[in-house]
Amino acid sequence: MLNNRTMQEMPEGAELKGRILAARERLAAQQMQIKEHRIPVLVLMEGWGTAGKGRIIGQVIRNIDPRFFNVVSLEKTTEEEMRKPFLSRYFTKIPEAGKFLFLDSGWMEDVTGLYLHKELGTEAYEVRIESIRRFERQLTDNGYLVVKFFFHIGKKEQRKRINSLLEDIDTEWRVSDSDQWQNRHYEECMEVYSHYLEMTNAPSAPWYVVDAEKKKWAELQVLEALAERIDTALQNHALAVPLLQNVFPLVKMPKLAEIPLDAAVAEGEYKEELNRLQERLGELHNRLYRKQVPVVIAYEGWDAAGKGGNIKRITEALDPRGYEVHPIASPQPHEKARHYLWRFWSRVPKTGHIAIFDRSWYGRVMVERLEGFCSENDWKRAYNEINEFEKELADWGAVIIKFWVQIDKDTQLQRFELRQNTPKKRWKITEEDWRNREKWDAYEAAVNEMIQKTSTVYAPWHILESVDKKYARIKALRIVTEEIEKAVF
Repeated sequence: MLNNRTMQEMPEGAELKGRILAARERLAAQQMQIKEHRIPVLVLMEGWGTAGKGRIIGQVIRNIDPRFFNVVSLEKTTEEEMRKPFLSRYFTKIPEAGKFLFLDSGWMEDVTGLYLHKELGTEAYEVRIESIRRFERQLTDNGYLVVKFFFHIGKKEQRKRINSLLEDIDTEWRVSDSDQWQNRHYEECMEVYSHYLEMTNAPSAPWYVVDAEKKKWAELQVLEALAERIDTALQNHALAVPLLQNVFPLVKMPKLAEIPLDAAVAEGEYKEELNRLQERLGELHNRLYRKQVPVVIAYEGWDAAGKGGNIKRITEALDPRGYEVHPIASPQPHEKARHYLWRFWSRVPKTGHIAIFDRSWYGRVMVERLEGFCSENDWKRAYNEINEFEKELADWGAVIIKFWVQIDKDTQLQRFELRQNTPKKRWKITEEDWRNREKWDAYEAAVNEMIQKTSTVYAPWHILESVDKKYARIKALRIVTEEIEKAVF
């Protein structure tokens, strides 16, 4: 892509100045439209060291109200970030609706740098490229404008700039070891960068190769390309996105109505098994920490099905320093202003730790679907997006365990009435619970579709028959211990 690019002709003198001025004014006007239409804008600046990315960011943001943009320069990956999935540090920084984020280098520099320095093999590199393609597509499918620039200069020009910076004691700090290495291995870097740009160039998130030999010319290219992309986003922001076919292997699952709910466990057997399984889980927690294996457990189920008691029996066995329970309620305003998976990427555990979600990302295809909190296109698209999210976690090495806690309608009514009539349990029942009960059939249909479309081989659903809560607790503990054993032995 870099070798075969078609270079634009740089305008001269008054034309160059006039076009820069016009582009600045255009961007200044567009920022208010971006805010009004609540379009989040992510501008990724990549390219050769000393190519002038920082300077151009400074020039562009002069035209935007400082309340509506943020500039992030990603430093070297920290130890904490290395204990999270590859995409985590990027996903957690995406902008809110109506705001701009300018990234001074990002996932391209990180991934190609690891590959060039032989810290990432070819197979792992290709997996990460595919992750990036999905990440960028998910953003654009969910209304983000992603604009990607690669600042290109020649080898001689880069060396000239490096030498010039090194000659001044006040600027030599701006030359990194990476810049020097890059210039010495310019041809090798050129080949890798060109291939990366080709592999991640998509209609919804194309690359713009900026001729960065001349500063004013580089600024004009960025301003005009950004303005054009914003105009296109404003025109197309309400259009539905084509649905993608699932490409991940699925596990065949029964419908909820086909699951017998008469399973039960005797009190004596329950206590014996509870003690045995909790002791075993405690031992496994130590081992998974030593082996740095992350675990993600997601609970979904009917109201009053027994999720809380089930979670409690698992956490009783764990070292409190090594797990966290995330009760997921309605999203806060700052969460609603971002991609719906943002608040879950923000809660992914470190390696060796366990994250338990009491409700999860599946709200997108249940409550958000049925209550009209998102469009039909949004929730239909979410099945594939969720499978992709869980694939990222699985490729990272996480144990993913998903429980649907199942009861029948009569059992739910009995438990609702018990809560209503017991003062110390009354806080557990709300008007919303009663309203949701009236939509039982609609919810059941949605759950059946959810389970069928998201029970993948790397993250299958497990049904917990919970008319007998004790039986469900034992079953959950068995599944958790068995799945962790597979990962640590």
